[in-house]
Amino acid sequence: MLESAEKESENVQENTPHQMFEYESTEDFQIRLAKLEYIKSVGVEPYPHKFFASTTFQEVIEKYEGQDIGDSEKAAAGDSPEVSVSGRLVLFRAMGKNAFAQIQAENFRMQIMINRDLSRVTGYNPTGEESQEHPKSGLKFIEKKVDLGDIIGIKGHLFHTQKGELTLYAKEATLLCKSLLPLPDKHSGLVDKEVRYRKRWLDLISCPDVYNTFYLRSKIVRLVRNCCEEENFMEVETPIVQNNYGGANADPFITQVNALNKQEMFLRISLEINLKKLLVGGIPRLFEIGKVFRNEGIDRTHNPEFTMLEAYASYWDYNDMMRFQEKIFSTIAKELYGTEKVPFVSQDGQEIVLNFTAPWPRLTMKGSIKKYAEIDVDTLNDKELKKLVLEKCDIDPKTVVHSTRGMLIANLFEDLVEEHLIQPVHIIDHPIETTPLCKTHRSPDGTAGEIVERFESFIMGSEVSNAYSELNDPIKQKELLENQVDRKALGDEETHPLDEEFIESICQGMPPSGGIGIGIDRLVMLFTNQHTIREVIYFPLMKPKGS
Repeated sequence: MLESAEKESENVQENTPHQMFEYESTEDFQIRLAKLEYIKSVGVEPYPHKFFASTTFQEVIEKYEGQDIGDSEKAAAGDSPEVSVSGRLVLFRAMGKNAFAQIQAENFRMQIMINRDLSRVTGYNPTGEESQEHPKSGLKFIEKKVDLGDIIGIKGHLFHTQKGELTLYAKEATLLCKSLLPLPDKHSGLVDKEVRYRKRWLDLISCPDVYNTFYLRSKIVRLVRNCCEEENFMEVETPIVQNNYGGANADPFITQVNALNKQEMFLRISLEINLKKLLVGGIPRLFEIGKVFRNEGIDRTHNPEFTMLEAYASYWDYNDMMRFQEKIFSTIAKELYGTEKVPFVSQDGQEIVLNFTAPWPRLTMKGSIKKYAEIDVDTLNDKELKKLVLEKCDIDPKTVVHSTRGMLIANLFEDLVEEHLIQPVHIIDHPIETTPLCKTHRSPDGTAGEIVERFESFIMGSEVSNAYSELNDPIKQKELLENQVDRKALGDEETHPLDEEFIESICQGMPPSGGIGIGIDRLVMLFTNQHTIREVIYFPLMKPKGS
């Protein structure tokens, strides 16, 4: 029976045609495929397991640029510094008995000189007629069989050309990876944005600035983590797939768990709920940097999958969180630019200097509407406010019918104020209806039940953070979450359901706390001067190819 099954499997494999990808029929692919076969036939391993590089391009440049290390004759004799490096071949020019090439690693390039007599290729050993037609010249082999895009290792000696360019005299070249598809055109590069985002590997190879953006992204995340750890926050991890969702007003992505009889589950829309449960458990300060998923629109500042920092500190309030956030932004500015005053070029070409010096200005939401829209909402009754929102805001009239006064004020702020908030500013004291997870304001003027101790920070017209004095009254918390359920029943799709376990955890006792969420992608946009979130996410969400 086993033999029968094996024969059946073999027949299926023989009769099933292999899928032919579009690129496999191109002339470039077929030519490189033929070169690959020749390379193997003359003893060169096109895909070796390992290569030892003694240094990086950056280290070589920092150590030897401008130093008196000698000329090409000294390098040929082996009397100059010896190094071994590796990178992708991006330029090649044959010039008689020598050829000059450039190899690229990370966002650095190094010039290589290959000599007809002294440069050898690892493993290259043609025999018979091949030996006569292609003598054992490393230069000839590289010129004929190595293509732009191939990854090579070079061992040799450094020198400066007559023009002063730091160059590596190749004594031994090792093919590390034979590429079967060409690089984008070196002059025009990648100009199609869809191709750039879909094939980010080509974008990184073709444009050093793109590599630098993602290098800075990594550094920014590291700096954020360092700031948290300096304030004694502990890093934690919470589930991405959850049986309930909450912590934000957003539609979730829905999935199911086969192991639990196809139980419906959700990708998290926020980190908040589980982090607060850990506060109850006794972790005094904690943070998470992780992916969040919201099934909403895609635009310049929104991608359905994005990265958030959320941090919570027991015995802090939203004033402490303002200080903490200012520290994060100030630290990043000084580490990347050496100053808290950072240059930024707006989308319309306007040059702006963003000042991250603490403390940042604070403006109440109502005060910002009065300042930028010249509307004093406190002088309007609910009917007048609804009429104004319908006139001034891009909003579904059906939504306005059921909107509370606080939500109407928030609508005015979003449509009439946000775009004017260029320099760093904290918008404080939001209407209570905007969040059910926040403490009411300690206000002596009678508005304590109308506003909450919440702030959102804005820079260049975009929200970069959201923070609260966290609500820890379980009775009030349940009441506000039940109000959210009522709003959902009236058609507000973005409100989240009641989480019974969350209320239960608060009943166990959560200390007074401050919490903050910062969008990492928007943070990177800001400090790398990018105007769309797609430029700072390695693989932003795209439509299926051809759709």
